[in-house]
Amino acid sequence: MSVSAESAVGHDELAVLKLLALEGGLEGDVKISCSHLAERLNASNQTASRRLQRLESADLLERDTVSDGQWVAITDEGERALHAEYEDYRRIFETDSEIELDGTVTSGMGEGRHYISLSGYMRQFEERLGYEPFPGTLNVDLREDSVRRRSALASLEPVPIDGWEDDERTYGPAVCHRATIETAEGERYEDAHIIAPERTHHDEDQLEVIAPEKLRETLDLEDDDHVTVYVGDRR
Repeated sequence: MSVSAESAVGHDELAVLKLLALEGGLEGDVKISCSHLAERLNASNQTASRRLQRLESADLLERDTVSDGQWVAITDEGERALHAEYEDYRRIFETDSEIELDGTVTSGMGEGRHYISLSGYMRQFEERLGYEPFPGTLNVDLREDSVRRRSALASLEPVPIDGWEDDERTYGPAVCHRATIETAEGERYEDAHIIAPERTHHDEDQLEVIAPEKLRETLDLEDDDHVTVYVGDRR
């Protein structure tokens, strides 16, 4: 989405997008008239038309005008915008709830083994997580819907891991969240944590999981095996 298009879309346009989703716009084309939309919005036909145009310009909506109305469908970008709104409300109303993330096991680059083993981190793991992690991480590639759902982690209280430095360099802070890993066969491991740099906008499609044991061996996992990661506390 371009900066100019994004700036044209606000809460009023997102309200229209929500109405269209309720009308079935996520499942495919739905037919709607400006007069019907204006009535739902308690606004004028011109206002309804203008909001549809802004949504289309921002690539959140596709339209095909016909003689007695128009066919509209919410795009993938529009669905992502709605899902972001949904996650905001989850953060408001579902604080400290459990978040379910699905993905597949993948091989990492081996960096986790190095960083987890550093004394400045290991000391904090023992103090704050209650165990010394196995020197390595279980890497999980998240499915698309779980990548979007991951933003709800911001509603959970993390376990902070402070940054530190030695004679050679400075090491950044990280955050951990308690996690339970479940395999496709239903086997569960409950004493794990996901770990991530405190501030990052990269690799949101991958989780790194630490635990006292080597999870690949304990759960008999291989690359491409499906796992579900439950983050937080169950109610």
